Amino acid sequence: MEAAALLMVLALLLALLVQPVCMSYTHTVMRHAAAEAIRVAATSKDDEVVRSFVQRRLEAVPSVSLFHVGGKQDWHIDIFRATDARTTTVCVSGHLRPLPVLGAVATMACKRDAMGVCVEESVTSDVRPEWLEGDYESWMSCW
Repeated sequence: MEAAALLMVLALLLALLVQPVCMSYTHTVMRHAAAEAIRVAATSKDDEVVRSFVQRRLEAVPSVSLFHVGGKQDWHIDIFRATDARTTTVCVSGHLRPLPVLGAVATMACKRDAMGVCVEESVTSDVRPEWLEGDYESWMSCW
């Protein structure tokens, strides 16, 4: 009898440890995909190229509700370029469905909608230093 109760407590503790790790993995992949996309956006004017690049990187997130729900269609990728073409921001968002134990905590800490808990990552970076003159096309024409 004691072993059955101990087993349930251990399973609950394992669930409490697994959920934050799964959420952290999803956030890490999203952040790295957005950071790499900024480098692609520096050399490509086509936002669809950048989006497909991010989609490819996001395939590292398993389609398991602890990590991500909704498949490829659920990933929302926004690219914002500054008017001076020096700063770029890439925002990646999606949804996950936490375990019931942590669902209440995640609901209080994060936004939630019909799909589940909303996860977002945004990375902003300067893609061109101030001292660099000209634009990408003029540099390419030199070569």
